Amino acid sequence: MKSIMALTAVLVALQGAAFAAPELKPEILVTGEIVTVGDLFTDAGLLAEQPLFRAPQPGTAGMVSVAAIRAAASKVGLADFIAGDLTSVRVTRDATLVDATTLSSLVASEMLGRNLVPAGVTIDTRFDIAPEVEAAAEPEPVALTDLDYVPGGRIFTATFRVAGYQKPMRLTGRVQLMVAVPHLSQTIAAGDIITAADVEMKPVAYELATQTGIDSQADVVGKALRRNARAGLMLKLSDLTEPMVVRRNQQVTVLLRTGPMTLSVIGTALGDAAAGSPVQVMNTVSHKILTGTATGAGTVEIAAGPRTVAGL
Repeated sequence: MKSIMALTAVLVALQGAAFAAPELKPEILVTGEIVTVGDLFTDAGLLAEQPLFRAPQPGTAGMVSVAAIRAAASKVGLADFIAGDLTSVRVTRDATLVDATTLSSLVASEMLGRNLVPAGVTIDTRFDIAPEVEAAAEPEPVALTDLDYVPGGRIFTATFRVAGYQKPMRLTGRVQLMVAVPHLSQTIAAGDIITAADVEMKPVAYELATQTGIDSQADVVGKALRRNARAGLMLKLSDLTEPMVVRRNQQVTVLLRTGPMTLSVIGTALGDAAAGSPVQVMNTVSHKILTGTATGAGTVEIAAGPRTVAGL
């Protein structure tokens, strides 16, 4: 008998819990456009997905009276709920801040993806009106839907879809293409050979970079400066020359190769020459002047032939 009474009490308690009225929350945070029964009430049950009213704009909040909630709830079949002493509920719409940095990244990605800009450049965009908007907190809060840009131009027009807003956002702006080019990291004297430690890559406007005639750091390392240059100089092709391997009035080794045999004499260079360049030398013994090719540091090679041998 006692066990039957205990079981009955349990069943009554379970039945009461099963039919407990949903309780209204004092404030809620939603992400979507619609506020549902499940958003507003605890223990909403089967009615949880039923829509009640539209949420405020992303990033904003509003107060909804209990009377308005009761009217909306009754339309979806929720006739009774626990409101306590509440007279209104605060509804806040979650948001994601969309700013100029985010939008600029989308514009740059589109330009690169459509090959509208040269490879290796950095795209710097500036909007005519600084944009900042609260988008709905969705996986993709903003998307670029259209971009009007002529390759090589300075201006663009971009259209964005912003989550939580029906109308697209249309913005205009300017674009500056930047590319890193070699600059001297320290002061170097004329004739000094440039090493990798002497060069640092710094961004400049693409139009300016194309005037240098230099594409990469490899184009300057191993070259010599034509004149003294201070640290910070943006290097141009006109600033560089091949390093001199033979100097005027320098004693050089003159090589004459003929078949398996190599003859050598000592001469005096009559001018400066880079590797592979012609240079005149004077035999220090015979004082004959011959023309050869500078092949290395202090070395000049002369084409073989009977007259050449006689001229030595």
